Order: sequence, then C-alpha cells, then structure tokens
Amino acid sequence: MALDTLKSALPDYAKDLKLNLGSVIGNSELPQQQLWGTVLACAIASRSPRVLSELEPEAKANLSPEAYTAAKSAAAIMAMNNVYYRTRHLLSDPEYNNLRAGLRMNVIGNPGVDKTDFELWSLAVSAINGCGMCLDSHEQVLRKAGVDRETVQEAFKIASVLQAVGATLDAESVLAENG
Repeated sequence: MALDTLKSALPDYAKDLKLNLGSVIGNSELPQQQLWGTVLACAIASRSPRVLSELEPEAKANLSPEAYTAAKSAAAIMAMNNVYYRTRHLLSDPEYNNLRAGLRMNVIGNPGVDKTDFELWSLAVSAINGCGMCLDSHEQVLRKAGVDRETVQEAFKIASVLQAVGATLDAESVLAENG
C-alpha cells in the first residue's frame, strides 16, 4: 500500500508524521470519494513528486473517473485562485477588490461531481496554498450546505499532513544527494 511506502520512507525524526499519515488517511471517517479526492488534490498541491506518485494510483482506484478529474481540477483552479485572491487580500489598496477578476473559473460552477465534495477539495488545497480568503469562502459554502466542522477539519488535517510529508521527503532526497 502506498501509505505504508510513504510512512516507511519518512526519517525517524518525523515519527509524528508517520503516525499522523496513518491516522488522517487510514482512519478517516470521510466517505471514500471525499477522502480520496482530498488526498489526490492535496498530493498535487503539495508539489511533492514522491507524495503524488505514491498516492495517485490508490486515489485513482478509489475514485470514479469523474471524481478523479474533479479532484485534479480542484487542485488546478485553486493553484490559480489562491495566488490571485491571496494577493488581492494582501495588497493594501482596497480598490483591487472592486476590479473584475476576469479569470475563467467555470469548473467551480460545474465540477462534474457533488458540489460539496469539490468545495471540500478546494478548501484543502487552499489550506496548503495559504489563502485565507479562499479558506473562508469555501468553509462558508460547506457550512451552509450542512457540512459539519469535523468534516471540514478532516480535510485540512489531510492537507497539513500531506504537505509536511512532501516537504520532509523532498528535503531528505536533497540531503541524500548532497551526501
């Protein structure tokens, strides 16, 4: 199983990550589609080739073709939106908030899967990318749709662990090359 491969690849100093990786994925109470869509979208957003290559096959096996595509779409659109909206929020000139974005975001309106799942995946990717505006927006949509805080938290727990695992494994790879 890919999860075991990732856990065994983590160095001893990252024991907490090993335990958390098993917990947030292996013991998740999320439905399969929400879980594996979150895992895939976050693996992509982590920018770690190792995390993505290990987890993508299992995600693909656990998702319908539509959900697989939608999870990748969530990672793609949020990669753009998180930079745009985070920048707009961080600029001190409030007039940027009055300008039309002019960026295509059609997939948000028609993701090809249940809108709640897509919103959950978008929230998780926004957590990795650190966009407060997007986090607030997606959390509000999820809460209005009746999603409880525990489910929202599950998504950003997965995001935080996968991001940390990717950063650790990628750093270890570079350190090993440097000998």
